[in-house]
Amino acid sequence: MTRAFLVVMDSVGIGGAPDAASFFNGDAPDTGANTVGHIAKACADGLAEDGRSGLLKVPTLDALGLGAALRTASGIETPGLTASPSGFWAAATEQGAGKDTPSGHWELAGLPVTWDWHYFPHTKPAFPPDLSAAVAQAAGTDGILGDCHASGTEIIARLGAEHMRTGWPICYTSADSVFQIAAHEESFGLERLLELCRTVAPMLHKMRVGRVIARPFTGSPDTGFTRTGNRRDYSLKPPGPLLTNVAHEAGRRVHGIGKIGDILAMEGIDEVRKGPDADLMGHLGDLVDEAEDGSLTFANFVEFDSLYGHRRDVSGYASALEWFDAGLAPILKRLKPGDLMILTADHGNDPTWAGTDHTRERVPVLCAGLGRGNAGQIAFADVAQSVAEHLNLPLIGPGRSFLP
Repeated sequence: MTRAFLVVMDSVGIGGAPDAASFFNGDAPDTGANTVGHIAKACADGLAEDGRSGLLKVPTLDALGLGAALRTASGIETPGLTASPSGFWAAATEQGAGKDTPSGHWELAGLPVTWDWHYFPHTKPAFPPDLSAAVAQAAGTDGILGDCHASGTEIIARLGAEHMRTGWPICYTSADSVFQIAAHEESFGLERLLELCRTVAPMLHKMRVGRVIARPFTGSPDTGFTRTGNRRDYSLKPPGPLLTNVAHEAGRRVHGIGKIGDILAMEGIDEVRKGPDADLMGHLGDLVDEAEDGSLTFANFVEFDSLYGHRRDVSGYASALEWFDAGLAPILKRLKPGDLMILTADHGNDPTWAGTDHTRERVPVLCAGLGRGNAGQIAFADVAQSVAEHLNLPLIGPGRSFLP
């Protein structure tokens, strides 16, 4: 048997989406957005010198084909990404009408999203009165705080003290299809927060809101507030089978790393290993060493997106790419004969772009274990079909295998 490792570098897009003009950050269309390309240019121009310096240094990813995929996707110059690839690579285009995390992951797993997600308006209040009332009733409070678009760190700094005084949950959203509830782990209670999110999630899912997210925090008005690692996502269940379902039903062990269990609503997943990205790299290495024959490991490294893309931190994003590249190199050397590792992304989040939202982009598909070559431009769903073929599983979704 063989094994497969599908690793999503969250938001590491490479530009060139043919429909980018239909997607926006505020009033600015995503036309021309290019996460890796613009980071590479900023590094070459000396504009990403905070904590690092010089050209973007990702030799492992570039050897697999990152620069080549970027040039195929968008045709722009790639300073620092000039390797002649020794891996097998492609550039993938999303079919579904979204640039969010669930849409990208579901389509990579063989299920394009054919509907429009519900997004809350940039108004104050942002939520319909009946929704706000239902959340307050479920929380056992007279109301909610927030009711707006906000940064999670900013809103707990602004409303944390009032939340502790009143007991009202802090509810907010973003450019994604999400409803987020922040509450103090001690004064409100972690289990109470999780139960609140579980209770209201079905209502939000009926509205086609992709995720209800529990955002616990600790601290005090005097010392400041800090979000904890006990975040929990309650995701809309995919409306059809995913690659993980097919693997699980065939009796294969399916391992999740990072947010995968939340994103896929645990569909077909046997176990999940969580933590910050530094821990996730360790989990990936452990599974390369230990995962069973015939198994599927599906990983998401989120901090490119959550810490640097949304915050428009070019230096931070460049540093994260360089850290990931260095950590990946020794893991690739431990792959076993017959293993396939695919590194890809779910959307873009260009840190040089207007606004704070994701950007509509093509993504790289970088393969270790297939020798040298390329498939050119492919579809997101082709990734699922290729993994299924590699694992000798039934066909999944509308994709076509790109395996040589």
